[in-house]
Amino acid sequence: QLQLVEPGGGLVQAVGSLILSCAASGRTSSSHNLGWFCHALGKDREFVTAIGRGGGSPKYADSVKCRFSISRDNAKNTVYIQMNSLKPGDTAVYYCATGKVYLSRSSKAYRYWGQGTQVAASS
Repeated sequence: QLQLVEPGGGLVQAVGSLILSCAASGRTSSSHNLGWFCHALGKDREFVTAIGRGGGSPKYADSVKCRFSISRDNAKNTVYIQMNSLKPGDTAVYYCATGKVYLSRSSKAYRYWGQGTQVAASS
């Protein structure tokens, strides 16, 4: 069994920054491909970013390109998102998830999900 824990959410002012982390424990061999999704009130869950085990060439949603950066520390089984220039539109619950498909943008490709962490960017 694999568990994902995402501390690090919070409330920031617009154009502020925040770092989210996702720590895997248990069957960490299943955490090679990791994605982040966000779920805002009244909207469907949306893809944010994804990274493979090697960390190279991650994918980003167009809405976060040049503002968010994903990275990972395999020794700690942890993946991070550096969120810069946050906008009120980024306000959502952010979930990390792992799956077998490399850099998938589809939530259906991910099997294990974290509990989510709230990010709120005020105007």
